[in-house]
Amino acid sequence: MTPIYTFGGQPARRNLTLLDLRHAKAEGRKLTQANATRDIAEEAAAVAAAGIDILSVTSLRYDEARAAAPDQYIIATIGAPHLVTPDEVLREAFRVATAGADCIYTIRSLKIIEMLAREGLSIQGHAGLVPRKSIATGGLRAMGRTADEALSILHDVRRLEDAGAVAVELECVAKEAAAAITARTPLITHGIGSGQNTDVIFLFTADICGDTPALPRHAKPFGDLKPLRVALDTERRRALSSYAKAVRAHSFPDHATTATMPPEEHAKLAEALDRLRPLHEVPMIDQDRDAASPPPCHPTCQPASPQPPTASTRCTDNP
Repeated sequence: MTPIYTFGGQPARRNLTLLDLRHAKAEGRKLTQANATRDIAEEAAAVAAAGIDILSVTSLRYDEARAAAPDQYIIATIGAPHLVTPDEVLREAFRVATAGADCIYTIRSLKIIEMLAREGLSIQGHAGLVPRKSIATGGLRAMGRTADEALSILHDVRRLEDAGAVAVELECVAKEAAAAITARTPLITHGIGSGQNTDVIFLFTADICGDTPALPRHAKPFGDLKPLRVALDTERRRALSSYAKAVRAHSFPDHATTATMPPEEHAKLAEALDRLRPLHEVPMIDQDRDAASPPPCHPTCQPASPQPPTASTRCTDNP
C-alpha cells in the first residue's frame, strides 16, 4: 500500500497509483479491473478482497464503494444523462475527486476531457464501441476489424492524449487493433472485449460471477451466482407470503414474540378502566341555555335581562 493525499487533502493509502499503472504498462504486467453496479458495498468489498487491481463505479454511488474498499484504486464514472453542462460535469468530478476518487471516466467530448485534465484530474476516455452512441456506429458490434477503422480508433486515442487523458477504455476492438493501439499510445489501455494485449483487462463483476441473464460474447463466467440469486429471491418471496398468511390467520404475533403484563397489573388496569366514564356520558355544561344567548365570559358580566349588554354589564376583558 502506498500512502497518498487525496485531491481533497486527506491522508489515505492506495493499492496502486498512476505511476504504478505506467510501470506495469512498461513492464508488460497485466492488471485486472472489475466494477460494482448492484450491491455496491458488497461488490466493492469483494473486488478488493479478491485482489482485483482496479474498481470502477458510478460517481453517484462512489461513497458507498469507497467506504467498502478504502484502499482500492477506484475509477469514478461520470454518466452522460444526468450531467449535461460542463459546469455540472466539473462539479461532479471535483466532488468525487475530493472524496478520494483516483480517476474520472467519461464518454463526453474532448472539450470536457480537456477541461477536467486542466484541473489536474486523472481522466479516462473511451474509444472503440461506445454502446450509448451505437446508433451512429452501426449498432452493437466489434470495432476495428478493418484497417481503416483500426486507424480511426488510433486517431481517436491520440486525440484523447492531446486532450490530457491518462487512460482510455477500448471496448470490443479487434484484438490486433487493440494490440497495435496499446503499443503506440502512452495512455493506459483498459480493454473489455478487446483481447489480451491491453494494459488492463476489464470485465463486469456480474459477468465474472455468472449473474447476467444473457452474457455478451466477450464475457466469460467464472462463477454461478445467478441460481443463488434466483434461490434467494424465491426464498424472500416465500417468507413474505408466509408472514402475510400468519397475520391474516391470527397466528402472528404469537406468545413467543409478544410482551405481556403481569396478571396483577392487568387486573389493576381492568379495574381502573371500569371506573372511567365514557366521553359521551360526561354531562354537557348548561345544555338548556337559550341557544340565542351567548354564554357569559365571566359570572359578574351576566346581564339581568336578555337585553343587549350596556357599558355597565359588558365584560371589561372583552371590549
